[in-house]
Amino acid sequence: MKLTTAQLDRAAGVLVTTAVGDALGAGYEFGPALPATMPITMKGGGPFGFAPAEWTDDTSMAIVIATSLLDALDAGHSPAGARSLASMVTGWQDWAAGSKDVGAQTSSVLHRASQLMAEGSRPDEAAFVAARAHHEATGRSAGNGSLMRTAPLALAFLNSEADLWEAAAAVSTLTHYELDATEACQLWTAAIRHAVLTGELDVRVGLSWLTDERAELWRSRIAVAEASQPCDFTSNGWVVEAFQGAWSAIFHAVAANGVGPDSLRFALENAVRGGNDTDTVAAIAGGLIGAAAGYSAIPEEWRRKLHGWGADGERELMALALELVAGGRKFGTWPRIPAMDYGDWRGIGTVVQHPDDTEVWIGGSAQLPFLGSAEAATECGLPAALGEVSAVVSLCRIGRDDAPAVAAENHVTFWLVDSADPAENAHLEFVLRDAAQAVAQFRAEGHTVYLHCVQAESRTPTVAALYGALLGGSALESLDRVSRELPNPHPNAAFMEVLRHSDGQALGHTS
Repeated sequence: MKLTTAQLDRAAGVLVTTAVGDALGAGYEFGPALPATMPITMKGGGPFGFAPAEWTDDTSMAIVIATSLLDALDAGHSPAGARSLASMVTGWQDWAAGSKDVGAQTSSVLHRASQLMAEGSRPDEAAFVAARAHHEATGRSAGNGSLMRTAPLALAFLNSEADLWEAAAAVSTLTHYELDATEACQLWTAAIRHAVLTGELDVRVGLSWLTDERAELWRSRIAVAEASQPCDFTSNGWVVEAFQGAWSAIFHAVAANGVGPDSLRFALENAVRGGNDTDTVAAIAGGLIGAAAGYSAIPEEWRRKLHGWGADGERELMALALELVAGGRKFGTWPRIPAMDYGDWRGIGTVVQHPDDTEVWIGGSAQLPFLGSAEAATECGLPAALGEVSAVVSLCRIGRDDAPAVAAENHVTFWLVDSADPAENAHLEFVLRDAAQAVAQFRAEGHTVYLHCVQAESRTPTVAALYGALLGGSALESLDRVSRELPNPHPNAAFMEVLRHSDGQALGHTS
């Protein structure tokens, strides 16, 4: 299936927004419901002592699913076949051995599965047996631990809802035997798949796959979620209330703001304010709202320092998502490629100082390998001051190892296409403004900043002008000053409209 730019943006948002919700909720886990006026931040802490912006078991277990699916796809096997399921079990066991937090039910099942594996059972079969034994011993097994990790499955099965339905059941029952857990995962992944493909949020889209009796039960549960707030679901360790709390947060956010950056932020914050199992409910909500709003709707402040077990920050989460929808890893192409080759593009060597702030350099992509090293810069005939650059804002595709001297947490990227076609850039004004704010935040922290796209002709002057406006005055006037420094500035029509709108807002105009 060949996806559009908008669909790829939405697919890229699924795992990153899962992790964002997870990390956002980590510091509030097992706490009370919070008032709407309470700011929600990635403060870290909580009962398990997570670092700020660190994701928890929810995302780590999802990463294991994603990598197991990709391993199977790369080897030409079924992504939800026995080998893939076995890989998930052993991957979870490796993760659990050093994890700060493993859910009680999941821990019990993985421990019992290890014992069965030592006796010769295959990992996936051992997990199924252990999950059923746990259910029979306790009388219940519908915790939220399978729903929290399920989002990657939707990306691997965009081509077939029927195959997704079967895969979601198989992966859920590796640790959670009860039907409520199975159906919650099936319904949620069906909704994620639908959102990636269409941009629409419809958690009822999978109901037709259930029996009439079960469909009616879930229809009533969904209606209760829409008539309630996340804080009403105080037993959200149970998969049904976790599902309801996550959908309630999304439903009310979208009702108030439509699908976009505002609803993404509101949904995740509202999920956390619901209290109790905050990281899990927000992670579940993140997978779905990210599938509808897309990567481009995630605020840079939430992406910048995101980290945790199993992946090298948010860029690798994005790469995993895009590779799942592509049908396997693509090591020789973006986003997995070590360095982008823009050698045939004109203007990539452009580099000038921002006329409104000499500690901000603006230019093309050719300078990235030399930033942060005065010696390397001068050897290549570049200004020695580029050696002082300690933060980078990238407005184009970059490789994993571009700008090697700049710390990863100080190198942020934005999903931004140089096109005036509205279909190519979701949430365009938000992305451009967010990029300018990123420059301002780095400067407030004392960094010398390099702002770039490939050629410094359209994206770079636009964001540079918006940054200039943040310092005071008009975006269009700042663009005029920036344009005198750059050799070939010509922001496209859509970007120019954002600049004009920015000036209209500054003057108090509404149109």
